[in-house]
Amino acid sequence: MSILDFDREHIWHPYTSATNPLKVFPVKRTEGVKIILEDGTELIDGMASWWCAVHGYNHPVLRKALCDQAEVMPHVMFGGLTHEPAVELARKLVDISPEPLQHVFLADSGSVSVEVAIKMAIQYWYVIGKPKKNRLMTVRNGYHGDTIGCMSVCDPVNGMHSMFTSILPKHIFAESPECGFEEGCSDEHFADFKSKIEEHAHELAAVILEPVVQGTGGMRFYSPEYLKRVREACDEHNVLLICDEIATGFGRTGTMFASEKAGICPDIMCVGKSITGGMMTLAATLATKEVAEGISSKGGVFMHGPTFMGNPLACAVANASIDLLLKSNWKERVAEISELLCSGLAPCAKSSAVADVRCLGAIGVVELKEPVDMESIQQEFVKRGVWVRPFGKLVYVMPPYIISNLELEALTSAICEVIGLQG
Repeated sequence: MSILDFDREHIWHPYTSATNPLKVFPVKRTEGVKIILEDGTELIDGMASWWCAVHGYNHPVLRKALCDQAEVMPHVMFGGLTHEPAVELARKLVDISPEPLQHVFLADSGSVSVEVAIKMAIQYWYVIGKPKKNRLMTVRNGYHGDTIGCMSVCDPVNGMHSMFTSILPKHIFAESPECGFEEGCSDEHFADFKSKIEEHAHELAAVILEPVVQGTGGMRFYSPEYLKRVREACDEHNVLLICDEIATGFGRTGTMFASEKAGICPDIMCVGKSITGGMMTLAATLATKEVAEGISSKGGVFMHGPTFMGNPLACAVANASIDLLLKSNWKERVAEISELLCSGLAPCAKSSAVADVRCLGAIGVVELKEPVDMESIQQEFVKRGVWVRPFGKLVYVMPPYIISNLELEALTSAICEVIGLQG
């Protein structure tokens, strides 16, 4: 049986049917920004391996960090033990994040880091004597992961999880931000959020949202002024603020973290994806001293401990990845990618099939008026030598920062060509 036959019969890929799966393409190897298929086809990766391979694939510095650490200590439990890679990583995260975030909980995936953040917020209020503050508030069109706690704060309509509604905790949803990234945030824009936080503050542990960029819930960009007003409202009504920076962290929007665009600091922040440059699975939840001390007061302990928490291999690679980023001209490069995405995708706006074209940092989005046929559009991209993974009405790219201008031009040209077939 060929690998494709076995794959089709036995492997369940993400977001697809087990019995009638979408076509998959067998990969032989990866290098730089290229995915090389078994038949020799080379694809320019516009997705950065689901938004995480910011340095491209198989980077020698990351590979060396992984191999060097593997020779010394691939893994050791983090309960009662510590090690230099984890300590160094925590130090780096504290140094590059907003100053109030001083405590780091290392997790093994983005969804877990969000679960951790939710538990932190609820446990904080419980320990300090306000157990009724145990609900969350968020905005519509958000996405925070596919585990139970995460699903409960994803958009209940377009968040892919409507069939689980009966088992999910019931949280508060404000209307999604309608003020665009370049706009201000009027009282009218903020009215629904304001009224809901005022009404429910007595029972709210935290507000959780994706700062400035709503990812899988619609690739929507909203005004930093809206986020600033959220921070002010949380302070006014004694509610914690959780920023989910899993997709937006490590430079993707043009600042190290997207919340910096609003000049705010959350009480709890989740990071992941790009933290290891796509080499290993790792995430972290950062908290302020106030949150950490609140949870730990009265002899309290935080009840969470992933088996692979603080995995030395992942921490070593994360340290190398962050160093690579900080030593590079990432700000200038992301700004350049943004300009090239804007100019390269602009022709798509002429298509009658297109509703909107928008770019922010190293993110480019073409929103169609109708959902794509996933299997056929994927094959059209592969024919043109690019890897783009649309969903719903969205054809978008978040390329590695090391992509060359010529490769980026080939990527956007292919998108314009394929979008042209949709109109």
